[in-house]
Amino acid sequence: MSDRDGKFIGEDPFQIVRIWMAEAEAQEPNDPNAIALSTVDAEGMPNARMVLLKDVEDDAFVFYTNYESAKAAELDQSRKAAFVMHWKSLRRQIRVRGHIEKEEGKQADDYYASRSLKSRLGAWASRQSQPLDSRTSLMAEVAKITAAKGTNPPRPPFWGGYRITPIEIEFWADGAFRLHDRFRWRRNSAETDWTVERLNP
Repeated sequence: MSDRDGKFIGEDPFQIVRIWMAEAEAQEPNDPNAIALSTVDAEGMPNARMVLLKDVEDDAFVFYTNYESAKAAELDQSRKAAFVMHWKSLRRQIRVRGHIEKEEGKQADDYYASRSLKSRLGAWASRQSQPLDSRTSLMAEVAKITAAKGTNPPRPPFWGGYRITPIEIEFWADGAFRLHDRFRWRRNSAETDWTVERLNP
């Protein structure tokens, strides 16, 4: 890997992710932690949506959602997911594929408690991905939840985190004349070492 230089240098892909995200936070106008999360349903039909990546751990990535949503049903069924982060301001992207597990413990409680009160109440009120009569009915549900749960609502049992433990991470940076730089980190499992290879653009 002698030709890995500059922004690609490092022996830990998660540290490279953290560095790139920190650079994006300084330049990207909105949501530098946004990821396009891809899943498949029981029939193998793909699905994608934007979510916010909330934690880069030593060996995994964590985001949060409603466990009764369509994405959660697909994650629970397949136990696999992929995502891409793209920063137009940096002209870079990161692609990840890996295995899924729930984060339902103290980490999820702590993150939920860190959110604004309106966001916490909204998590209780929304039946994510289910049909909705009108915005008025949603706001009425928020008002009902506010009266019932008060100013310190606990984390809903149907809301929490998912952890993606990757087996593949690809770093991409724009190059002149579409001769982009791509490096793919791969491993067979979380217990095995990474191998790194440069890919054609």
